[in-house]
Amino acid sequence: MTNPQPSRRRFLAGLGAAGTTALLSGCVTATSSSKSSSKGAVTLQSNLSAPQAKAAMEDIVAAYGKKEGAGRVSLNTVAAETFRTQLPTYLTSANPPDVYTWYPGSVADAYAGKDLLLDLDELWGSSDLKRYSKALNTLCTASSGKKVFVPTTYYWWGMFYRKSNFAKWDVSEPKTWDEFLDLCDKLKSKGVAPIGLGAGGNTAWVASAWFDYLDIRINGAIYHRELLAGKHRFDDPEVRKVFDRWQEVLPYFDPNGTAGAFQDATTALLNGRSGMMLIGTFFADAAPKDALDDIDFFRFPVIDAKVPLAEEAPTDGYFAGARTGRRDGVLDLLGYLATAESQEIYIKGSSGTVLPCHPDAKDAGTPLVKKGRAHIEEAAEITQFFNRDSSDALQPTADTALTKFLAKPKEIGSILTDWQRDAEKIWNA
Repeated sequence: MTNPQPSRRRFLAGLGAAGTTALLSGCVTATSSSKSSSKGAVTLQSNLSAPQAKAAMEDIVAAYGKKEGAGRVSLNTVAAETFRTQLPTYLTSANPPDVYTWYPGSVADAYAGKDLLLDLDELWGSSDLKRYSKALNTLCTASSGKKVFVPTTYYWWGMFYRKSNFAKWDVSEPKTWDEFLDLCDKLKSKGVAPIGLGAGGNTAWVASAWFDYLDIRINGAIYHRELLAGKHRFDDPEVRKVFDRWQEVLPYFDPNGTAGAFQDATTALLNGRSGMMLIGTFFADAAPKDALDDIDFFRFPVIDAKVPLAEEAPTDGYFAGARTGRRDGVLDLLGYLATAESQEIYIKGSSGTVLPCHPDAKDAGTPLVKKGRAHIEEAAEITQFFNRDSSDALQPTADTALTKFLAKPKEIGSILTDWQRDAEKIWNA
């Protein structure tokens, strides 16, 4: 990956202002009578399977179908973890889907490097995308110099909790690591599991957020990105420091943290069985709408004040398969997805906790979203997430290593040795 990762200033300059498919969980088709492709409907493969997010995607497809001159679109909603594991198969199949929800940056670049993504340079000359920020432009450009991605929304990670529960337990948001440990002590004394996780089932990747945040708080975002690019070793002393800190907080994790998926951990958080959870705002799509006003978050605690403040703020959107036989229809659909109208439809139909990439699109304007926008803008550096700053191929190595650490933390030495060995196989492939 040769694209430079953005600092907060570069990333936010204009960003906020600006066989296998039998596992489908739903299919919606929108048709416009003014134009019908002889090659069939454009297939939009979506991993947004949470109820609110799925409904919002259906709203977008319906709105596109009413657009003059629009072709037909078939929305296939696939369970998120099935989508993740099957994406390479989708892209290389003889009759692949056309457009996919996924991630820009190093993930998209890895697929583009294998000539699996459609060149979108022509689309980026449109009136909408020409106005997107320079940081987004860079993030969506492959190592070849070609545009391969259309970004639509971004969001943030943080320590989420219910305001009513914190009030009931008479606790408040911490700012430092010591204050965080004190908060955990207080919650545990009240019979509450202080920290939910949800790294079981198909969502072992959730544990990577803890690795990411501890690393960017201890070693900094630049070191973190270089580590994920193979410029440092997972068995380096600097990485060992990450796990030394993690071990300090392990006694406060929900003992069932690796038994269920993050959706189960979300339920535990909302029900007051756990106190807080390091998660992205997407978790709110699985929460009842009437609970959204009671959800709040705080910044992952600062550990070393000398380390520039970094936050995880992943960008989402779409790319298209290079093997599509419906190029014109694909570009037309992607052009619509890049509009302010499309992004506002998604925000309205989902939990509304994401921020739009289009400079004219309005966010939900809730106190939570306003706080989230400020949270990102205060950061000196922006990271994406483990696999987004490395590759989808490297994520399973993290899943294996971190799951082993959570089960047997005293074996961290051999775990890191094995992680480095497994990572080298990916980097050298």
